[in-house]
Amino acid sequence: MPRNPLFLSTAIEAVIRSGDLQMRQFGGDFQIDKKGTIDLVTEVDLAVERMFRAMIGERFPDHQVLAEEMGGAVEPPAGPCWVFDPIDGTTNFAHGLPIFCSSLALEIDGIAEVAAIYDPTRKELFTAERGGGAFLNGRPLRVSSADRLVDAMLVTGFPYDIHSRVDEIVGLFAAFVGQVRAVRRLGSAAIDLCYVAAGRLDGFWESDLKPWDIAGGALIVTESGGRITNMAGEPFTSRGGHVLATNGHLHQGMLDVITTFRRGRAPQRTE
Repeated sequence: MPRNPLFLSTAIEAVIRSGDLQMRQFGGDFQIDKKGTIDLVTEVDLAVERMFRAMIGERFPDHQVLAEEMGGAVEPPAGPCWVFDPIDGTTNFAHGLPIFCSSLALEIDGIAEVAAIYDPTRKELFTAERGGGAFLNGRPLRVSSADRLVDAMLVTGFPYDIHSRVDEIVGLFAAFVGQVRAVRRLGSAAIDLCYVAAGRLDGFWESDLKPWDIAGGALIVTESGGRITNMAGEPFTSRGGHVLATNGHLHQGMLDVITTFRRGRAPQRTE
């Protein structure tokens, strides 16, 4: 399918409208429910997703939508599919912490072709088209040049089932803390990826993510000159759930930390 300028303009309009809806409610009173022990959903998430689905249904009635709150195709469908997170960083949003965004990718036959991520509290719009570069508010993005872990500032996130996996998740966190300048934990995978693309952070790893968390940010990282795989160094897919994104220079070093940590946790064979 040839590039259609309406795809990117729609993506940009969608995430900015989403940000406007978010900011009207941010810091106010709104309904908060639980999808799991620590996994939240707000009435704002639902309102934003309804707005988005109506927009796509009107403009592209033959396109599919996969979004966090109302679902969609689990496996990448043939043809166009919009992959959308109405609020990435819902826990932050619900607590009044201004680190959240809306994240959107248009996948065609399972490959992200267009991405737009909007942080309304900073008015930062990150965009990318496959083969066309990545941009922040229209300015080209480029990953950092850090080439040693000791000089790197990394970022990660914790899965919603962390209560049952504390040793594993925090153990890997500690392994990186012992190797790098700093590790941050912001609470929005989409923003984490954008910050790697912008050179603000040098690498990002996280497990057990959903397509809407990473589909847009992964394209933005790639188009800014970064590298993205799963946490075993295998090719990235938005449905894979595990991601390692770096400036490229640090990729093998981060893979080595992960591999060494996992090898140390593996059950030892007894003769």
